Amino acid sequence: MNTMATVMRSAGLALLLGLGATSALAQSPSAFIDDASAKGMADIEASRLAHRQTSSRAVKEYAIQVINDRTTANQHLAKIARQLDLPVASREQMMDQAKRLIPPVPEGEDFDRAYAASQVQATEEAIRQIQEQAQASEVPELKAFAEETLPKLENHLQIARALQAGRQPARQDG
Repeated sequence: MNTMATVMRSAGLALLLGLGATSALAQSPSAFIDDASAKGMADIEASRLAHRQTSSRAVKEYAIQVINDRTTANQHLAKIARQLDLPVASREQMMDQAKRLIPPVPEGEDFDRAYAASQVQATEEAIRQIQEQAQASEVPELKAFAEETLPKLENHLQIARALQAGRQPARQDG
């Protein structure tokens, strides 16, 4: 009886580990492109708002960098989708998803730190997503995209953390 219980526990553990491994697998290429593009659009829109609302030169410079880098990344993802002839969501569908992803940010004095905090969280999530895709994907174009995009996102994260802490970020071009 004790041996049977051990076997059952081992089988249950193996099943749980197998389920966990499944969640660590990369998204399908088209799902990744849709999701990453929508998150990029959300960052772009949040950064446009930040650029309009802030009086901080550092936040304005960061917002412009995010807008430029995420626009380039989204254009690259669209090009990969066309090259691979992948079905992707329409621009309207992605914009709808992006709007749902933009966190509410207060106006006034707390705006800059709230924007920076939302950027820290969004950029950490984007880095995780792209790293997972790069590690698990069999698509060379997506691996190349990750290699090109990750250093820029890591730079965004460093600057956003400095802004969140109320420090003047070191100027870096990503």
